[in-house]
Amino acid sequence: MDTLLIQRPNLEKTATSAASIGIAICLILTQNLWIAAKDIGGITGISPTIMDVKDRQKIQEEIFEEEILSKYRDLKVVEVEKGIKHVQMIKHYNGKPVRINIVEISGNIDNLKVEPAIASKTLASRSKISKIASRENAIVAINGGYFKPQTGVPLGTLMINKKIYTGPIYDRVGMGIFDNKYEMARIQLKSSIRTNIGGLQIDNINQPRMLSTHTIVFTRDWGSFSPESPKYGMQIVVQNNRIVKTSLGSCEIPENGFVIVGPESKLKQFAEADRMELDIKFNPEWKGVNHIISGGPYLVKNGEIFVDMTEQKLSAIGGRNPRTAIGYTKDNNLILVTADGREGSSIGLTLNELANLMKNLGCVNAMNLDGGGSTVMFVNGQVVNKPAVQGGIPLSHTLMIKKIS
Repeated sequence: MDTLLIQRPNLEKTATSAASIGIAICLILTQNLWIAAKDIGGITGISPTIMDVKDRQKIQEEIFEEEILSKYRDLKVVEVEKGIKHVQMIKHYNGKPVRINIVEISGNIDNLKVEPAIASKTLASRSKISKIASRENAIVAINGGYFKPQTGVPLGTLMINKKIYTGPIYDRVGMGIFDNKYEMARIQLKSSIRTNIGGLQIDNINQPRMLSTHTIVFTRDWGSFSPESPKYGMQIVVQNNRIVKTSLGSCEIPENGFVIVGPESKLKQFAEADRMELDIKFNPEWKGVNHIISGGPYLVKNGEIFVDMTEQKLSAIGGRNPRTAIGYTKDNNLILVTADGREGSSIGLTLNELANLMKNLGCVNAMNLDGGGSTVMFVNGQVVNKPAVQGGIPLSHTLMIKKIS
């Protein structure tokens, strides 16, 4: 197997280290000056100049530039935007090629925003990545997590701008996106309906039914109508925290409300409740999280290779396939990766090979996203990998990088 990193002569490494140290010292000095300027502003009423902020940002960009040149030495690195680099490479596994695209985003650039996006206004929809990215003015986008092919509904946790669209399945791993950091963990739903006559446990939100015994909440993000009830099931329609209807069949989902669908034996006793309030919690709590995108399995956990296919019920996606992965470094840089497959010029990766790649790229935590026909990467207006379907298949949701003006 080819290695990703190629060693330089000691003299060159020394020069690189010296340059990095010099830039770091400049950053510290600039940060101190910037803090001092803020302190002076508090005393005098004079705000620090925009130039202070610009200087600090420039030094952050220079540090990122030096890190990238060292990390991806002897590879072609293209600047997508300040703080965003795109790298294309071919690695060989057992003498056969794999075409890989990597985008690395600095964790210290203030005008970049990372967030998921769904294909349309409701979950039951699919669209090509170029259409979603264009609508959202995204600089970079990759395909998101798993979804139901027939409808496009995401399978797993999805939160966008603090709004929960879907709950987890099989406690699969997800990545939380905060204002200035990322976190990764397997996610559990701890949700209930609070009423004046007791609490009702909720098994999921806006997800296809796994068991007839599950009680699921459907919001307007699902669509205009709830799905059919399970055998011996019923539905309770709630608007503005009050029951407005009960039914044995599908119901219209109200604005400012939701529909509870589950076994009649569980729901019937709550049909006369005066109030119903939906309480949604996750474990971990992740206070302050803005977005969550899920996939699975883990690839890297706390700096070590960790591929938990069986635990996350993902044994079916083993083997050598096109792959998409996300991860982040100890410096909070976000790394997006796609690997093409199922063709002679690029044979794809196993999950263990993908995990090793993400670790070699410096990820302290990384996870697999949907792959196969879904694997696609979009950079500056075009698809840069080579999916089997030109431009990539229609997707449920994506993860995007946007520039804040």
